[in-house]
Amino acid sequence: MAPSENHDYFAFEQHDPPPPPESGDEVVRPDGDDDLHLFDPVLDALKTVRDPEIPVDLVNLGLIYELLVKKGGIVFVEMTLTTPSCPVAASMPDEVKTAIAAVPGVEDVRVKLVWSPPWTQDRMSEEARLELGLM
Repeated sequence: MAPSENHDYFAFEQHDPPPPPESGDEVVRPDGDDDLHLFDPVLDALKTVRDPEIPVDLVNLGLIYELLVKKGGIVFVEMTLTTPSCPVAASMPDEVKTAIAAVPGVEDVRVKLVWSPPWTQDRMSEEARLELGLM
Protein backbone atom coordinates (compact mmCIF):
# COMPACT_ATOMS: atom_id res chain seq x y z
CA MET A 1 0.00 0.00 0.00
CA ALA A 2 1.41 3.39 -0.99
CA PRO A 3 1.64 6.09 1.68
CA SER A 4 -1.00 8.76 1.51
CA GLU A 5 0.27 12.01 0.04
CA ASN A 6 -1.90 13.98 2.49
CA HIS A 7 -0.81 12.18 5.67
CA ASP A 8 1.82 13.88 7.81
CA TYR A 9 3.46 11.07 9.78
CA PHE A 10 5.17 13.52 12.12
CA ALA A 11 2.15 15.64 13.06
CA PHE A 12 1.90 14.28 16.59
CA GLU A 13 0.85 17.58 18.16
CA GLN A 14 -2.12 18.07 15.86
CA HIS A 15 -4.35 15.67 17.80
CA ASP A 16 -7.04 17.31 19.88
CA PRO A 17 -6.81 16.74 23.64
CA PRO A 18 -9.32 14.34 25.15
CA PRO A 19 -12.70 15.95 25.79
CA PRO A 20 -13.41 17.39 29.24
CA PRO A 21 -15.26 15.15 31.68
CA GLU A 22 -18.99 14.70 31.21
CA SER A 23 -21.15 16.77 33.54
CA GLY A 24 -21.33 15.08 36.91
CA ASP A 25 -17.81 13.65 36.44
CA GLU A 26 -16.06 16.90 37.33
CA VAL A 27 -13.30 16.54 39.90
CA VAL A 28 -13.98 18.81 42.87
CA ARG A 29 -11.13 20.56 44.70
CA PRO A 30 -11.64 19.87 48.44
CA ASP A 31 -12.02 22.51 51.13
CA GLY A 32 -10.83 22.26 54.69
CA ASP A 33 -7.64 22.27 56.68
CA ASP A 34 -4.39 20.88 55.28
CA ASP A 35 -3.06 17.64 56.75
CA LEU A 36 0.65 18.36 57.02
CA HIS A 37 1.47 14.93 58.51
CA LEU A 38 -0.09 13.11 55.56
CA PHE A 39 1.40 15.38 52.87
CA ASP A 40 4.90 13.83 52.75
CA PRO A 41 3.73 10.19 52.55
CA VAL A 42 1.32 11.17 49.75
CA LEU A 43 4.09 13.01 47.90
CA ASP A 44 6.39 9.98 48.31
CA ALA A 45 3.67 7.73 46.86
CA LEU A 46 3.18 10.11 43.96
CA LYS A 47 6.91 9.93 43.22
CA THR A 48 6.58 6.17 42.62
CA VAL A 49 4.48 6.80 39.49
CA ARG A 50 6.71 7.06 36.46
CA ASP A 51 6.08 8.13 32.92
CA PRO A 52 6.23 4.96 30.81
CA GLU A 53 8.21 6.63 28.01
CA ILE A 54 10.53 8.80 30.10
CA PRO A 55 12.19 7.01 33.03
CA VAL A 56 11.40 9.77 35.55
CA ASP A 57 8.61 10.11 38.09
CA LEU A 58 5.69 12.47 37.46
CA VAL A 59 6.70 14.91 40.22
CA ASN A 60 10.24 15.46 38.91
CA LEU A 61 8.96 15.68 35.35
CA GLY A 62 6.82 18.61 36.45
CA LEU A 63 3.55 16.92 35.49
CA ILE A 64 1.94 17.60 38.88
CA TYR A 65 0.49 21.10 38.93
CA GLU A 66 -1.21 20.96 42.32
CA LEU A 67 -1.28 18.62 45.31
CA LEU A 68 -3.69 19.21 48.19
CA VAL A 69 -3.85 16.91 51.20
CA LYS A 70 -6.73 17.75 53.51
CA LYS A 71 -7.71 16.49 56.95
CA GLY A 72 -9.95 13.47 56.72
CA GLY A 73 -7.62 11.89 54.18
CA ILE A 74 -8.88 13.77 51.13
CA VAL A 75 -6.25 14.19 48.41
CA PHE A 76 -6.59 16.31 45.26
CA VAL A 77 -4.08 16.16 42.40
CA GLU A 78 -4.15 18.39 39.34
CA MET A 79 -1.84 16.98 36.70
CA THR A 80 -1.02 17.01 33.04
CA LEU A 81 0.91 14.80 30.65
CA THR A 82 3.76 15.63 28.30
CA THR A 83 1.33 15.85 25.37
CA PRO A 84 -2.44 15.50 24.91
CA SER A 85 -1.82 12.67 22.46
CA CYS A 86 0.02 10.67 25.13
CA PRO A 87 -1.02 7.01 24.89
CA VAL A 88 -1.47 6.76 28.69
CA ALA A 89 -3.86 9.73 28.95
CA ALA A 90 -6.71 7.43 29.90
CA SER A 91 -4.79 5.25 32.37
CA MET A 92 -2.30 7.56 34.10
CA PRO A 93 -4.83 9.30 36.41
CA ASP A 94 -5.90 5.86 37.68
CA GLU A 95 -2.26 4.92 38.33
CA VAL A 96 -1.90 8.11 40.37
CA LYS A 97 -5.09 7.31 42.31
CA THR A 98 -3.94 3.76 43.04
CA ALA A 99 -0.52 4.87 44.31
CA ILE A 100 -1.97 7.53 46.60
CA ALA A 101 -4.86 5.38 47.84
CA ALA A 102 -2.32 2.88 49.21
CA VAL A 103 -1.07 5.47 51.73
CA PRO A 104 -2.46 4.76 55.22
CA GLY A 105 -4.88 7.51 56.21
CA VAL A 106 -5.95 8.39 52.67
CA GLU A 107 -9.72 8.04 52.28
CA ASP A 108 -10.53 9.87 49.03
CA VAL A 109 -8.31 10.55 46.02
CA ARG A 110 -9.37 13.00 43.34
CA VAL A 111 -7.27 13.38 40.20
CA LYS A 112 -7.93 16.10 37.65
CA LEU A 113 -6.19 15.86 34.27
CA VAL A 114 -5.68 19.25 32.62
CA TRP A 115 -4.03 20.43 29.40
CA SER A 116 -3.55 24.08 30.30
CA PRO A 117 -0.97 25.32 30.80
CA PRO A 118 0.77 22.93 28.43
CA TRP A 119 3.72 21.04 29.87
CA THR A 120 7.22 22.10 28.82
CA GLN A 121 10.67 20.83 29.76
CA ASP A 122 11.09 23.98 31.85
CA ARG A 123 8.85 22.35 34.49
CA MET A 124 11.32 19.48 35.04
CA SER A 125 13.37 19.39 38.23
CA GLU A 126 17.14 19.67 38.12
CA GLU A 127 17.28 16.01 39.20
CA ALA A 128 15.19 14.97 36.18
CA ARG A 129 17.30 17.05 33.81
CA LEU A 130 20.48 15.41 35.13
CA GLU A 131 18.95 11.93 34.90
CA LEU A 132 17.94 12.53 31.30
CA GLY A 133 21.24 14.14 30.32
CA LEU A 134 19.71 17.54 29.63
CA MET A 135 22.25 19.46 31.75
